Amino acid sequence: MIRRQERVERREERRDGPSETNRYKMREKLVSIGDDFYIEDETGRRAFKVDGKALRVRNTLELQDMSGQTLYSIQERMARVRDTMEIERNGQRAALVKKALVTPLRERFTIDGPGGQMDAQGNILNHEYTISRGNNKVAEVSKKWFRVRDTYGVEVSQGEDDALILAITTVIDQMGSPG
Repeated sequence: MIRRQERVERREERRDGPSETNRYKMREKLVSIGDDFYIEDETGRRAFKVDGKALRVRNTLELQDMSGQTLYSIQERMARVRDTMEIERNGQRAALVKKALVTPLRERFTIDGPGGQMDAQGNILNHEYTISRGNNKVAEVSKKWFRVRDTYGVEVSQGEDDALILAITTVIDQMGSPG
């Protein structure tokens, strides 16, 4: 009972005080092509929609706001030595996510995006990793925040483009899933 009260108090502190992060709830293996999924904020409200476009030559996903406007398009790039997916905004490259060729103990992805190169490192398969730009944490991904099976959280640092970070997380989920 005491632990539950502590969690409630921490949650209220986060809501009342100036938040340094935004937290979202995602689902593992977010979508397959042709499926749609809503990303919720930490209060349970729908924040974004991921639309899996069917009948396309390449795998395509769109991250949309709740009015249906496409913020980012995600496409798989087939003719690459290593797994690569591109995230576009208004037809222009916003980020390029590449799976590292050598992953000694932990999985690693590099992201070429605005503000310079970012790295995603940690246990990608189990959704326990950090996205950082240099020594600055951009986002943290963890299953620890939710007890629901096949659900994980994405905590985005203040000042970052939440939609872009969620698109990057979607790409990593797609590329990091076995099979």
